[in-house]
Amino acid sequence: MWALACGLLFKPNMPDCAKRDSFEQQALGHLHELYATALRYARDEKDAEDLVQETLLRAFAAWEQFQEGTNCRAWLFRILTNNFINEYRRLRRRAARDPEGAFHELLLGDEVVAALSTLPDGFKQVVILADLKGLSYREIAEELSCPIGTVMSRLHRARRMLSLQLHDYARTQGIAVAA
Repeated sequence: MWALACGLLFKPNMPDCAKRDSFEQQALGHLHELYATALRYARDEKDAEDLVQETLLRAFAAWEQFQEGTNCRAWLFRILTNNFINEYRRLRRRAARDPEGAFHELLLGDEVVAALSTLPDGFKQVVILADLKGLSYREIAEELSCPIGTVMSRLHRARRMLSLQLHDYARTQGIAVAA
């Protein structure tokens, strides 16, 4: 990750070497601290790496605005925090437009969302209501206006379909054992 961030920032034929040198000396020394904080914010290694990379790109782009002699570390952490807050707000706005979709994406992995999207609508609804929203069979039956037996049957069949689709994924995640 660090090589990618630095590679994006510092092209070999970059005309402004003084800017690059100044940035390298003052900002890149805080890389590990930025990553540790980003990891606490994002709680995911890839998201933390993306957050640090975005922070470095923004900091380098605005390096002319940084005042020499001031606290570079604090300036970088402010950029990091603002990036995290902006991303959080963007996700919240998106969740307001499509709460169910945003909920699934935040809660579930891409593989699970993809497998869930392949289910027929009746099966998908039952899985969402039972497994994601935690409704009882009776509550699901009332919501979908169908008998409880239909809910139980659909849920059983939908879980079997998902199990078949996600077996390899579950094994790689340590959830299932190889047969």
